[in-house]
Amino acid sequence: MSLSIAFPTALPESPRFLRLLRTAAALCCLWAGAAVACNPAETAAGVDEGFDAERLCQVLTEFQAGDANLHGLVIQRRGRLVAERYRTGKDRSVYSLFPRTVEFDAANRHDLRSVSKSVVGLLWGIAQAEGRTPPLHARVLDLFPELAQYKREGREAITVEHLLSMTSGLEWKEPYQYGLGNDELALYWRASQEKVVLARPMLHAAGTHFHYTGGATAILARLLAQGAGMPLPDYARERLFAPLGITDWEWMSDLRGRPLAFAGLRMRPYDLAKIGQLVLQRGAWNGRQIVPAEWIDASLRPHADIGDGRHYGYQWWLGTTRTLGTEQRWAAAFGNGGQRLFLVPGLDLVVVLTAGMYDDDGGVVKVNRLLQQIAGAVVR
Repeated sequence: MSLSIAFPTALPESPRFLRLLRTAAALCCLWAGAAVACNPAETAAGVDEGFDAERLCQVLTEFQAGDANLHGLVIQRRGRLVAERYRTGKDRSVYSLFPRTVEFDAANRHDLRSVSKSVVGLLWGIAQAEGRTPPLHARVLDLFPELAQYKREGREAITVEHLLSMTSGLEWKEPYQYGLGNDELALYWRASQEKVVLARPMLHAAGTHFHYTGGATAILARLLAQGAGMPLPDYARERLFAPLGITDWEWMSDLRGRPLAFAGLRMRPYDLAKIGQLVLQRGAWNGRQIVPAEWIDASLRPHADIGDGRHYGYQWWLGTTRTLGTEQRWAAAFGNGGQRLFLVPGLDLVVVLTAGMYDDDGGVVKVNRLLQQIAGAVVR
């Protein structure tokens, strides 16, 4: 295939024109290997928002043509959509034993799995501002008198804040790969989720160690719904989703009809990006404060050291990525299978990824690498 470009004899020297010219040149170089993945309008939008055209095109090519089971990608910078991509792939819901092939597009809801936890964290902040939740220093077992027998061995010291920061100290087995040894499975069917969690032995003193516990989110959701006087999905609809214009979503239930607070949210990737933009804007949306700014700040502040260079806030993962010659802080909501809502406040960047790599440690590496490549494609 031959490609020829005719240039005018006199070129305008505006910064926008020169950026577009650089974009066209980069696209010409990449045309043979990435024509399907990179279209000029999309890459030009990226250049306008500070991305390097070639690096951005490489990211989109890897998403579109790579062998990883990726399903959806949304990139926003400075509140503007840069790229939105979808692929056909294998997927399965939380109740499915076997995957099926799905042709994903912008209209498809996707399992978010543990990204649900971060949404519960935002809802807690809204409810707290309304005076509907116990204070963070409240001792959890004091809120469940029927479990008074477990006020021993250090459990009596566990507070609401410890549940938010995953530092309860309770023993809890929740490996990345699901199986009969995963304690989270009991939350799907046991009558008292809080007993399932709070009856566990103590591994550490409360507040001293990070230990990922889906049951902590289940307890938070129970307290939130109790204080709000309505089911968790109804509260989410009224206080968070409707104000953002999110109407197409689902919160799956457990075997007893309770919302799976820790893993059951399903949503379109573009709508999840709205939640990310809300967090970047410290809880404000179209002139309205949806989530208190102080709660956003507290949620994205390190409250627990994970031990691998990352930290944990209030239901949000925290870390850094290197770009523009410096370490940039990021915050993220993670879900099994490669579900990601990734925010870089210093770059005003939101990235959403959905995938079907459930229980696949290697898939996690691929997803996280792609996120690093996206941040690394920002050049100004």
